Amino acid sequence: MKFCILGSGSKGNCTLVESGATSVLLDAGFSGKEIKRRLGLIGRSVEDITAILLTHEHGDHISGAGVLSRQARLPIYANSGTHRAAEAKLGSLHQRTEFGTGEGFRVDGLAIHPFRISHDTADPVGFVLSDGSRSLCCCTDTGKITALIRQTARRCHALILEANYDPQLLAAGPYPLPVQQRVRSSQGHLANSAAAKLLGELTDAPLRQVVLAHLSETNNQPDIALAQMEEELRPHRPSFTIDIAEQARPTRLFEV
Repeated sequence: MKFCILGSGSKGNCTLVESGATSVLLDAGFSGKEIKRRLGLIGRSVEDITAILLTHEHGDHISGAGVLSRQARLPIYANSGTHRAAEAKLGSLHQRTEFGTGEGFRVDGLAIHPFRISHDTADPVGFVLSDGSRSLCCCTDTGKITALIRQTARRCHALILEANYDPQLLAAGPYPLPVQQRVRSSQGHLANSAAAKLLGELTDAPLRQVVLAHLSETNNQPDIALAQMEEELRPHRPSFTIDIAEQARPTRLFEV
């Protein structure tokens, strides 16, 4: 199983996960044209995609989903709450498929388990994807780390984890106070310190690869986020490596 974060941040989010002949997109938050361009940068094509899976209905996660569904005849998988909340933005779909949060399903060669996260949307989820031998956990857009998220991440070999903001940069930045409060809330986004604390609890898990994602370009910096992780992990000897996803370009293709 391999994955590539095509881009991650407040301007758009999209991740490719592939195993054998099965390839899925987790979210499609860029324009359809831009997603096709980014797939091309890593030697992939929209014709390779089997389905699109949606975590929630915010525009930076769904803006290209409808057009790709229509153009490439792709099914869109989401829970009922997300489908209802996203209907106006998505438009007509080639195929609308619903799953239940917490209930596993399959997309060809991939077993997928959606789990509940904490965000200010109808029914937000993260995903665990498995090819039967290795598993990837994707957990972004959550205002807190719950016991369920902790237990879910502990079982996985690779983890895409939000590290959205540094509290000092957020407080000193241009966001109005109500927006800052929304970001910091338990249904907002994850601070570097919360992401680091989770990683510190996973040093004895089977985890081998971590990619920090959804970093705010306004309220965070890659070096600040990495320094926070390193400080938390210094007393441990983690068996995983840490990379950072960018907004402007795809990551390398990671093998789980």
